Amino acid sequence: MDTSDTPLESIVGKLNMLGLLGISLILAIAFYYQFAHGELPCPLCLLQRAGFIAIGMGFLFNLRVGERGAHYAMILVGSLVTGIISIRQVSLHLPPGDAGFGSTLFGLHFYTWSLIATLGVVCYVALMFLAKDAAGERQAIHEASGNGKASRAMYVLFALLVAANLLSTVLECGAGQCDDNPIHYQLLKD
Repeated sequence: MDTSDTPLESIVGKLNMLGLLGISLILAIAFYYQFAHGELPCPLCLLQRAGFIAIGMGFLFNLRVGERGAHYAMILVGSLVTGIISIRQVSLHLPPGDAGFGSTLFGLHFYTWSLIATLGVVCYVALMFLAKDAAGERQAIHEASGNGKASRAMYVLFALLVAANLLSTVLECGAGQCDDNPIHYQLLKD
């Protein structure tokens, strides 16, 4: 029995790795602004980060244990929930004269980028499904398609970003509710 990947398995594996890389990049940029610019994430921002972690877990599971509909469902539900949270935050800053919350990147606030990213993820998954259907391939991707050094590096990077998000949230919020407009880490203040 031939255990080598078909061209489609290789492409879908790479697309899942690219998806995980994109989510890791989003989390890394959020951390950069949090630590380099001292911008603590608000409660809605923390929920959006959790949503991106859920999306990333779907891509990670596809790579690690094989492509499954349940993993894509996790990606899509994570995108939907994160998108709804982003819409809520965007709507809070629609009134005239409202400058928004936090810094901007290319003229848009991060919660706006979050909405754009979640819509992009939904489109990305839809295109992956179309590519699979066009090729007539519906078999699960074998774990071998995600075992390269690059995949392992992505696993480690994503796991570190998830752990850092959890630690930073605990430091920021302590055991209670997070501040609406945080200015310090509750567990680190004197």
